[in-house]
Parts: sequence; C-alpha cells; structure tokens
Amino acid sequence: MKILGVSLGTKNGNNDTMCRVALEAAREEGAEIEFIHMFDWDIKYCTGCVACSRGLVMGKGMICTQKDDFKAFYEKMVDADGVLFVDPIYESGGSGLFHALTDRMGPGHDSGMLIGAHFQMLEKTGQGLDPKYFKQKAVSFVGIGGSDWAVRVETDHAMLAMSPGWKVVNNEFFSWCKDVIMQDDKIERMKEIGRNLVEAAKEIAEDNKEGKLPVAENNKSYWKGREGACPHCQGNNFYIFPGTTHCVCELCGLEGTLEVVDGAFKFKFDPADEHKAHDIVSGKKLHGDDIFENESRLMDLYKDEEFKSRKAHYTAVCDPTPSPSKQ
Repeated sequence: MKILGVSLGTKNGNNDTMCRVALEAAREEGAEIEFIHMFDWDIKYCTGCVACSRGLVMGKGMICTQKDDFKAFYEKMVDADGVLFVDPIYESGGSGLFHALTDRMGPGHDSGMLIGAHFQMLEKTGQGLDPKYFKQKAVSFVGIGGSDWAVRVETDHAMLAMSPGWKVVNNEFFSWCKDVIMQDDKIERMKEIGRNLVEAAKEIAEDNKEGKLPVAENNKSYWKGREGACPHCQGNNFYIFPGTTHCVCELCGLEGTLEVVDGAFKFKFDPADEHKAHDIVSGKKLHGDDIFENESRLMDLYKDEEFKSRKAHYTAVCDPTPSPSKQ
C-alpha cells in the first residue's frame, strides 16, 4: 500500500504535523508513505475555459490549458492507494487552495465524463484511457481550525472526492486547535485515521480486482467515521427548500425529506433514486451523459449568428479594469 499525505497549511505548521502523525501510523501498518506540502507546488486557478470537458466530449482525452504542477499532483494521487488531505479552516470551510484543487479536479477528471471519453477514444483510435484512472481509491480529510467556526468544511472537503468517485473513509474537523500538537486525543485520532486509511485502501485494492473497468459499479461503503445525517454519503449539510420539509443533500445530491424521529432529524429518500447519487458510478454516468449533451449543444451554439451578435454586444459594454501590478 502507498499512502499519500497532503498538507495545505503553513510550512511545518499544525497541518503538516498532523498529516505526518497519520502518515507515521500508516507506515507502522506497513504502508509506503509520501508527503506533499501543497504550497511547494505551483497550482493555478481553474479559468473555466472548458477545454477539459470539450476534450473529453470530443474523445481527445484529458486536457488542461493551465501549465503548472497539477497534472503531476493528480498522477501522484492516482498512483497512491490512499490519500489524506489535512487542510486549515480559515472561515468555517475549506481553504482557497483546497477549493482550487477541487475546481481543477472538475469535469476533466470526473469519472462519469471519463467513461464517455474512454469509449469515444476506443471507437476513434482503438485506444482508451489507462484503466488506472477508473480504479476506486481511499481518501480521508481533516480540517484543523483555530476556533469553533468549522461545520462547513466536511462538505467542502468531500466534494474533491466527488469528481473521481473515490471512497471517503474519514472526514473530520478539529476546532480550537492552535495547540493541537499538545492535544493527545487529537493525536490519537490522527493515528487512527492513518490506520483506517491503510485498512480501507487494502480492502478497496482487493475489490478493484473484481471490478470490470471502466464502468465497474461499486456502491460499497468504506466509511469509518461517525454516522452522518445522510445514510448514503454520511453528509451533514442539506439545502432545505423554504416552507417545506423537502431537501437535498449538498454532498451526494439525493433529494428527500428531513423528519424528526425520536427527537432527531432523519433524512429520508426514495431507495429507487439512490442510483442517482453523485458519488457512485451510476449517478456519475447519468451526470456525464448530461454534460456530454450540453457541451455538444454549446459547441454548436458558437456557430449561431444570434449568439455571436449577443456576445459582441455585451463584450462592448465595458472594458475590464487592468491589474495595477501588471501595468
């Protein structure tokens, strides 16, 4: 087993330290370990150019116009059996750098989109994508905050695993942790998270052998954290439609109702809809098919004269203010 630990905090700060605590425990379980301090790597923002999704729709493979270290980082994650992210909490949610990574994972690395591209490439060239891009992987997240503003971070973090459809093992946040290295209960929890990641990675590796890539369905849960409000993805954040009990799990996208049962909220959904969940292959395939259809429609729209006329009109309304540092 190879476990990759990724810290998004300051150099040798709390995030680096706690990531290494988990990695040490993983190594004691027999895993090979690797550590990345993310700020050492050049990661640019996604510009929304849609080259990645169009490249997949057109059967050209995985494309990104940004020239930086993200492709190398993505390959590091793909080649690992388990990945651990330890991220600082600045304002209740994931850090800006973490969001940049999540955006870059986006459509260009979405397993639903990759399945469509794989078969298009096979049809065109007889050569599809490398099977390694479709293998399930164990991933865990830990957010470390200096106050009690932390409850948004779980969903922010798990969204990164959504694109590739990787299996979340633990998703934790620690509050009031400026001195976390001296909090023995947190140290022990990080060790447990490291051990859990190795255990789940081994199990997933065995299950990967049974799957028929690239469309192998695996609805099995490898979750080793506390039970969440959503019984499907263990998520705890919901969008509640005003004036109703109708809600959507902000993580897996399943729709249902929140009901009070025995003094506690219970999220209930129709089991017949579970195949639509955003974190499993069937749901990702549905989403990928929709994106393929919409991208094809958009590409045709760029040839439309009315579309070009409207674009030209609104582009002429005003010019952007230039960056002071680039003048």
